[in-house]
Amino acid sequence: MSHREADARAVLLPFAAGLITVTLDDEGTLSSRMADRFRWMLALSPGDQAQCAQDLVNAARASFATGQVHLAIAERTAWRETATAIAAGLASYPVDSLEWLEDAESVGRP
Repeated sequence: MSHREADARAVLLPFAAGLITVTLDDEGTLSSRMADRFRWMLALSPGDQAQCAQDLVNAARASFATGQVHLAIAERTAWRETATAIAAGLASYPVDSLEWLEDAESVGRP
């Protein structure tokens, strides 16, 4: 096992333990139980919390079934960074109000 794989597993195991704990509890919805365990989820809307909870469970199941640790870690990281961006107020900026410094054609992008 490479150093990178060992680091990934070290991240996955506490996350997996948290998921198992949450799924065994029967009080409240899955998303509310997960938001209680993973506090960064509180920055998400209730609908996004539900989607996040389901996505995290699915990614963890896929990781365990295939031995591909990165699936669950990538999903958790994506949702956590989304929550962080929302908490920082980045979601309140409408895309059409952004001023781009360069257009795609000037930097050689399609």
